Amino acid sequence: MTPIKECLLNKSTKTNPIWLMRQAGRYLPEFREIRKSNPDFIKLCLNHTLAEEITLQPIKRFGFDAAIIFSDILMIPYGMGQTVEFKKNFGPNLGSLDLDKLQIVTEDNFIKKLSPVYKLLSNLNNSKDLENKDLIGFVGAPWTLLVYMINKVSPKKGLTEAFFKDEILINEILNFLDKFIKIHIENQIKAGATIIQIFDSWAGLIQNDFDKFLYSPTLSLVNHVKNLGVPVICFPRGISDYVKFSKIVKPSMINIDYDVDPKDLIKYLDIPIQGGLNPEALLSNKESLRKEIKRYLDIFKDHPYVFNLGHGILPDTRVDMVYELVNIVRNYK
Repeated sequence: MTPIKECLLNKSTKTNPIWLMRQAGRYLPEFREIRKSNPDFIKLCLNHTLAEEITLQPIKRFGFDAAIIFSDILMIPYGMGQTVEFKKNFGPNLGSLDLDKLQIVTEDNFIKKLSPVYKLLSNLNNSKDLENKDLIGFVGAPWTLLVYMINKVSPKKGLTEAFFKDEILINEILNFLDKFIKIHIENQIKAGATIIQIFDSWAGLIQNDFDKFLYSPTLSLVNHVKNLGVPVICFPRGISDYVKFSKIVKPSMINIDYDVDPKDLIKYLDIPIQGGLNPEALLSNKESLRKEIKRYLDIFKDHPYVFNLGHGILPDTRVDMVYELVNIVRNYK
């Protein structure tokens, strides 16, 4: 059994497995070299040969306990027919939304558009570099994808009241998302994903209707993954109550952000926990980094815990600091 599965399924506390969100990405010089000649991010995600190389780059460097596929949560709107592009120094930019067009998207069309993602997983599933390691597939949660599909750009400055004005549109999109996210999950598992992580990156923006936007749609996905026989990790970033979320949604593991108090959390949670470290700790010095890592490892010493960050690794992170992080976690006693 892999180290992460040992923690997830057997609730073992013998070791702290480690992987990092966005571990395959911009902080790595070998990734930046590939990116120079591949400016179209969506096309790069759909180039299964290059995506495989990118996915394995951090495994070969650091020996993490899991590979997470090089892809993006916005592949689902793309598969549903919405235009998705990434602009430099701006981020994602989505095209207009047409319900009539959404209604004619078939399962076959969706799978065909995203087939390179499944080919990527299939190739990785046979990679010798991933022996005794997990292969993590992922999806965006319905709320976060809804935000991008309606807002069309990153909601870093929050959502306007106008976002909620078309309730019919919101309900229709949520229904479509439930269907197509599940299709994407199924095909990732069929291709070799051993764990699914659900990223709700903008869960912190939800002010009301938590059942409609957070609990019910995520529970639907969690139950679907469990029925397919695979563990599921949820990361509802920015919510105020991880305990309530965990008790309602019942993921196999909960990923926490860096604003939550881990010491308080373990008093009320009996499921495995992942993450928490502020990615900015990797931008500090090695002594500060060591203190922060040790703080999390000490708190979770008697609780099943996978070491990870409270958000994705930052592009300015130095490679030597990641080596230091791995060394500290691996040698912790």
